[in-house]
Amino acid sequence: QVHLAESGGGLVRPGESLRLSCETSGFLFRQYNMAWYRRTPGKQREWVADIGSSGMDTNFADSVNGRFTISRDNAKNTLYLQMNNLKPEDTAWYYCNARNDDGSVLWTWGRGAQVIVSS
Repeated sequence: QVHLAESGGGLVRPGESLRLSCETSGFLFRQYNMAWYRRTPGKQREWVADIGSSGMDTNFADSVNGRFTISRDNAKNTLYLQMNNLKPEDTAWYYCNARNDDGSVLWTWGRGAQVIVSS
């Protein structure tokens, strides 16, 4: 059974940083492109960033490009999202998932990690 466990969220002030982790199990993590998504109340879940299976290729939404970094440790089956210079508009629940080339996701969503950016 696939399991996605996001962690590392919290309450921070604008300009501060957080690092999210996504521990996975139940599938061959190293074979899949992975991605981070986020959702705010009243809005659909949106794609934030993705990374290729080897970790060499990364892509970011315009809203986070230059501030967020996505990485992975295939030996630990874990995905990361380093978020720097956080803004109030980054406040959301953050989720990870495996991502197909067409943008669809493969697995049932985990519980997510809540990030609140507020002064």
